[in-house]
Amino acid sequence: MTGRVPPTRRGVIAAGLAAGGLAGHPMPAALGREPVRARPVSPGPAAPRETPSAKPVVLRRGINLWPWFSLTREYPAPRTDYAWPAFDPDRPVPTRADLAGLAHAGFDFVRLPIDPGPFLFFTGRTRAVLFGMLDAAVAMALAEGLTVVLNLHANAATHHYTPEALYGGPDAPLLDAYRDLVAELARALARHPQGRVALEPVNEPPQACGAEAWGRIQAGLLGAARAAAPALTLVATGACGSLVDGLTALDPAALTAFRPLLYTFHFYEPYLFSHQGAPWMDEPVYRALNAVPWPASAGRLDATLAAVRRRMAGDAALPAARKATAYAETELKLAEYFAARPDRGFLDRGLAPVRAWALRHGIPTGEILLGEFGALRSDHRYVASGAADRARYVGDVRRSAEAAGFPWAFWNLFDGMGLVQGETRSLDPALLGALGLPAPPGGAPSGASPSGTSPSGTSSP
Repeated sequence: MTGRVPPTRRGVIAAGLAAGGLAGHPMPAALGREPVRARPVSPGPAAPRETPSAKPVVLRRGINLWPWFSLTREYPAPRTDYAWPAFDPDRPVPTRADLAGLAHAGFDFVRLPIDPGPFLFFTGRTRAVLFGMLDAAVAMALAEGLTVVLNLHANAATHHYTPEALYGGPDAPLLDAYRDLVAELARALARHPQGRVALEPVNEPPQACGAEAWGRIQAGLLGAARAAAPALTLVATGACGSLVDGLTALDPAALTAFRPLLYTFHFYEPYLFSHQGAPWMDEPVYRALNAVPWPASAGRLDATLAAVRRRMAGDAALPAARKATAYAETELKLAEYFAARPDRGFLDRGLAPVRAWALRHGIPTGEILLGEFGALRSDHRYVASGAADRARYVGDVRRSAEAAGFPWAFWNLFDGMGLVQGETRSLDPALLGALGLPAPPGGAPSGASPSGTSPSGTSSP
């Protein structure tokens, strides 16, 4: 068995794959990676003729709950099955007290990512148990006053149930099964209050920005969900990793039949700050990157380069030749970063194309969700951003999103990008402040329990 399987680009473990970075703003070479461009999206297959005209669920301030239904226990190739239970029993799992604490702190919704692999593999009674666990998790969040956005979150680091195999193209081998799963989840969510739940069928599609194929695939998935649940709020996204450029390449007129509908995108710009020290990133510049300030004017190039050299010197796993190459690239990119002096204005400019797209198409900005943002922290696992810089960055992204009118979901409750501090399960008061939320008394939700255990002592789903 492989045990822990890393997610696509997450700061929760020390391995994984990098999805595309946001770029195309004042300094794409230094702060992100250019998305691959393609033709504008075409309408795709026909949608149902009649759908409700109801408004979508209302979201404001949310948080992601990875890896509650992730970190699968998948057997290595050539096998394509999972152990049972399907998820790592040591993964952090929110308790009812945790969810109550989030609501008390001022969050009004949670985004719940689920790995579709186990839901596609298991059959019969085992599959029913799995769906029951998910339904109980949704009900528990709703009972604490939190709206739920359920997000199918495929894992690129697996070897079988990958994004490419599930929805990488019109002929993806598992697309039909995936579409059926989307419909089944829509039917399950339709049993909950329709003003409190939403379904996001895909996380960070791999197609190029504006790819025609993604338009067809997404229309098919949304159509299946709409047929199964006529009143359920659905969530659409653009291609190329849900980038800004992916969303703004969408033609929303092709999706009107799927209303009630929200739109979503992710924002981690500038990557040199948010992903500094992330060992799962492909580019060598990130591995030793640390002490990058936010805003850039809060630090100095020479101090950051000195911190990078110290980090590289202590990295015994990286050969000297690769260190030299990585340092040369790091020196160049950091020089560009400090010369550009990114700050709150940079973030405002980065979000401006989404607001302009919304205004151009008559979409209320409150119906466009910034589904992920955050930055890796320094802790016992990572050497990354400083606590004060991280809080300033998170606060600036949050304020930029709110100024544009977008609801947001912080990444994440747990892990290296998390709101929870280490093993204590207390909420970081500085980050709560950055998110515009009051710190709960004592810094932790009342009744917080060890991971995987509910306050009653029973195993959480």
